[in-house]
Amino acid sequence: MTALTPQALIGFIDLTDLSDQCSESTITTLCATAISSPVQPASLCLWPQFVSLAQRTLGQSLPVATVINFPHGGDDIEFVLTDLDEAISDGADEIDLVFPWRAFLAGDSALAFDMIAAAKERCGSRLLKIILETGALPHAEAIRAASLCALDAGADFLKTSTGKIEVGATEAAAQIMLETIRDHGNTAGFKASGGLRTFAQAERYYTLFETICGMPATKERFRIGASALFETLIKETGRPS
Repeated sequence: MTALTPQALIGFIDLTDLSDQCSESTITTLCATAISSPVQPASLCLWPQFVSLAQRTLGQSLPVATVINFPHGGDDIEFVLTDLDEAISDGADEIDLVFPWRAFLAGDSALAFDMIAAAKERCGSRLLKIILETGALPHAEAIRAASLCALDAGADFLKTSTGKIEVGATEAAAQIMLETIRDHGNTAGFKASGGLRTFAQAERYYTLFETICGMPATKERFRIGASALFETLIKETGRPS
């Protein structure tokens, strides 16, 4: 197992601002922070309306991710695809799409599959990360079934949470998701997001990934979604943000 340092962890982070206070000014500042970091984050993850601004500001120096069907995980496929097409047109490099978990729990797994499959077709080579919202799924088998549905439909990553409900990322849910990834062919990535604020928390997910998937973590396969954690790690490297 490879050792992880706070500085190395920065390279796995999707530096995120999905706050209600997000503005053009805060996005410009966030872009500057990412560019000046001793290690650049894996991507910036922003509301869709800020994608084009981030692309202009960054000059393609790192990927821009955005969220679709966020945070509620609705079941309107056409609405999702319209928003997705607009995000891609604005220059989004990665898409974090909320799984339609309410429809799935009501028994409509076909809708969930169709939404993800259609989204992946639109994304092409762009990364499609599916946010399962595991804190809303009632038991381990629901998490496993939702993970399998997303992978079967073409998801490039499984992501734990939106960070917008009470229960965010948990190690128990992550273990189920990673085991499903491994058993499905071990090619999809994993992203932990929702409530991660310390190096020790992030390190446990890193260790889970390497232990269960049996390979070194790379940003192509492992991500952490965070904002406050990024600032903490910058301080631990001894350099100001």
